[in-house]
Amino acid sequence: MEGIEDLIARAGVDGRRPRAVLAALADGRWWTLADLVRETATSRRTVEALLREVELERSGDRFRLTRPPSGIAGVTRETAPADPVAHLLPGHADLVATMEELIARAPRGRQALDHVAATADTVVRRALLMDARFWLDGARLLCVGDHDLTSLATALLHPGVEITVVDIDERILDHISGHAERLGLAVRTRWADLRLGLPASAHAWADLAITDPPYTPEGIGLFTARAVQGLRDREQGRVLLAYGASERTPALAWKVQHSLSQLNLVSEAIYPDFNRYFGAEAIGSAADLYVLRPTTKTWPAVAARVDGLSAAIYTHGPQSVESAGAAGSAVRAAAPDPGEAPEVLVGEWPKDVLPRVRRTRLATWLSKPHAGDPRRVAIAVPAGMEAALPRLLLATRAREVRVTLAEPPGGLPGAPLTSLYELAAEGPVVRAVRLAPPETDEGRVLRHILDNAHGKLANTWREGLIRIRDGLTKRQARALVEAAAPWAGEVTVLELPAGRLAGLPAAVRASVRAAEETGAGSVSASGDAGRPD
Repeated sequence: MEGIEDLIARAGVDGRRPRAVLAALADGRWWTLADLVRETATSRRTVEALLREVELERSGDRFRLTRPPSGIAGVTRETAPADPVAHLLPGHADLVATMEELIARAPRGRQALDHVAATADTVVRRALLMDARFWLDGARLLCVGDHDLTSLATALLHPGVEITVVDIDERILDHISGHAERLGLAVRTRWADLRLGLPASAHAWADLAITDPPYTPEGIGLFTARAVQGLRDREQGRVLLAYGASERTPALAWKVQHSLSQLNLVSEAIYPDFNRYFGAEAIGSAADLYVLRPTTKTWPAVAARVDGLSAAIYTHGPQSVESAGAAGSAVRAAAPDPGEAPEVLVGEWPKDVLPRVRRTRLATWLSKPHAGDPRRVAIAVPAGMEAALPRLLLATRAREVRVTLAEPPGGLPGAPLTSLYELAAEGPVVRAVRLAPPETDEGRVLRHILDNAHGKLANTWREGLIRIRDGLTKRQARALVEAAAPWAGEVTVLELPAGRLAGLPAAVRASVRAAEETGAGSVSASGDAGRPD
């Protein structure tokens, strides 16, 4: 008992954490280490230190106390802080069960993206808190990354909310959009590497934004800045942020909170240990929930933040904060051959490579069309940003594009890129040579769409149909687009998730056939442009 008393004494006023661990052990249940960490929101190191001081009965990876501790004040009392919506949770058992199933079916998390799955009751409590704290009828919610599926929980709880999810993980976008469509939920999905920008259709779009980003100061600062960029209401908009740190590392928490302070945000509330996870035991499998409100000084601070951001924002993988110091985020690529000198260099090229050639950033390349129509372009893609390759190729009308990756690609992009370029790879270099203009109607419509990838898909598609059908009005062409692709809406080709992008040729073909079969004069003006993707 002396060891336990010493640990509790050293905890001082934070002694409720070790007492919560002992109280959980004292109830006679069998525990795993992961369950005990998550139940008590106490770091694994602290829990392990306590377990070394007590007598345990073990069965496989489970354990329990052989006898309860005695003589330590507070062990038998409830020690967890009050949960603002715990009293509402029993009334939503069906929703929790549904989310457990959806989370179980979700793609496995990727360590390189710092994925750790939240529990089902966590995402339901997030939805309950938003519903209790804000007026959600007619509101818009932006999920800045959504591996936890908070979007689906919120839409199921409150169908009156319109939701957009932006994420870099194509698997997550496909999972969310598939279940949203099956359940009839107003949830749209957009691809984005937030280091390169927020999708155009998500800018100034939302009333609320929620994010559970990489737990580095760089990741917190970037994801929060993008969430702020997504707010349309600069006075009443809010950002909800999940962030957790071990009770042993207050300096790290300070660095993160300092990054929030630099964005001039007001912390209206911080709910301790609100979020619980399967994993992240170093931080007690728990994270606080922040409710942040922008000020008039937030917007210039956000602009400065995103202009000076680093690509290294994660704790693991090629874009971890640690790896940036050793290798940097720029691709150290060989210069193009003298006979293939590009007119534009895109990305972070070494300064001594073709110093007189025009340069532009990857983010700028994706955010707006490049002035002029270059014949050759060379693009450098840092490690960890390979997912942007299809969009980087779509963002130009160049005849030849040379893309240098950090390592050889696992595969080349498929449709619709294969209708636009002849693609080949040699080591880490991908070469794309633009194909001749297509001769079929559907090919011409698709080419018009892909040639204008920065434009709104519904508009460029409509224009393409009008070009191949004399007498087709804008209203009629719009109806054909809506019937073939209700998900087109306000999205650009560059924002489309891979699944939607791959299905674009078939959808274009369907719209062209519909125009042929129906006839321009009888095209219906029906269609549901508001159907979620």
